[in-house]
Amino acid sequence: MKVSAQVPATIANLGCGFDCLGLALPVYNTVTIEETVLPGSGIEINILNDDNEEDNLSNIPRDKTNIVYKAIELLYNYIGQSPNELKISIKTGIPVARGMGSSASVIVGGLIAANELLGRPADTAVLLSIATEIEGHPDNIAPAILGGVVLSDWEDDGSVVTSKLPWPEDWMVTICIPDYELSTGISRSVLPKEVPMKDAVYNLRHCGMFVEAIHTKNEELMKLSLRDRLHQPYRTKLVPGLTQIMNELKHTDGVLGCVLAGAGPSVAVIQNGTKNEEIKEIVHSAWNNINVNAQIYTLPVVQEGAKIIL
Repeated sequence: MKVSAQVPATIANLGCGFDCLGLALPVYNTVTIEETVLPGSGIEINILNDDNEEDNLSNIPRDKTNIVYKAIELLYNYIGQSPNELKISIKTGIPVARGMGSSASVIVGGLIAANELLGRPADTAVLLSIATEIEGHPDNIAPAILGGVVLSDWEDDGSVVTSKLPWPEDWMVTICIPDYELSTGISRSVLPKEVPMKDAVYNLRHCGMFVEAIHTKNEELMKLSLRDRLHQPYRTKLVPGLTQIMNELKHTDGVLGCVLAGAGPSVAVIQNGTKNEEIKEIVHSAWNNINVNAQIYTLPVVQEGAKIIL
């Protein structure tokens, strides 16, 4: 039996919501799992590009240390089993190490596909918990599974609490993807272990504003809410041109805010769908000056999360 799961890209943090806010975008990875019938064949992991050709991403393990296999193994262990010989194929549509939740998407894809293969023994709560254990935080995991914009929390007992927020349909995300990678490990290494109390309170206030802005569709409040003092000030040096982009977009009508996508280096611009070309010109200009090329897309927030497609 063979099962495929399709999982959307996600953007975490959204400025004020460090490690607790995320949204889903209609860019996808697909994970296919097949139980092989040949005893002793072991684990086979294939990474494919959009043309279904082998993608030579040399830094992705092809053995039992692969995060997809680890997630599948935890699910099997949850029901008291161990994985049989498996063939795992990962079709990559989400750019790797760009702040778009590529690792969360394949973790979730492996879990959703394996759960289907096993007859759906795990509910959403279990899948959220297992995926978060592998990923380390739920900000990407929750929207990857649920879709939309999600506020999430990882409790001490391992459970994940989520609330899906009513994102306005006409608010779009312009995602600006530079032509270089930035690993989450490096991006997290520049963060301080402690922050001033005033900065923590600042983000608490703005996270509350974010939730209220969504519920009331208040554009002016959204512009205020996306500000951050916990992670973006420390990561700015890792993303050349980011300060210029943010400063110039502040003065562009229709732009509700500009944030680092996850750990970066991609930049996400929240806007009301009226200034696509102006945003592209500002971003291209800032990055062209420092020889950075970029792909820029304006996308809606997708309300459907991971799903079985085969």
